[in-house]
Amino acid sequence: MDIMIEPIVTEKATRLTEKLNRYTFRVSPDANKYQIQDLVEKLYGVKVVAVNTAVVRGKNKSRYTKSGLLKGKTASYKKAIITVADGETIDFYSNI
Repeated sequence: MDIMIEPIVTEKATRLTEKLNRYTFRVSPDANKYQIQDLVEKLYGVKVVAVNTAVVRGKNKSRYTKSGLLKGKTASYKKAIITVADGETIDFYSNI
């Protein structure tokens, strides 16, 4: 099974990283905590202490246009919050 993982870089996620040494990722919906932990340890070479996951539901969106009201929905996704060992960091910008 191929697991997709991509970092989430927002103000709230950056605050978590600075204060608690936690990193936030968007992962495949069918990935479990053990698979996420193995993948992060292999990709970034860090020791993962804990993995917390949450399913973020899609939000309803609507906007008014010249042709009338358009309604839609954003996609749902799974979010993983990774806690790494003290003294270790993940550099998201090293492979750009």
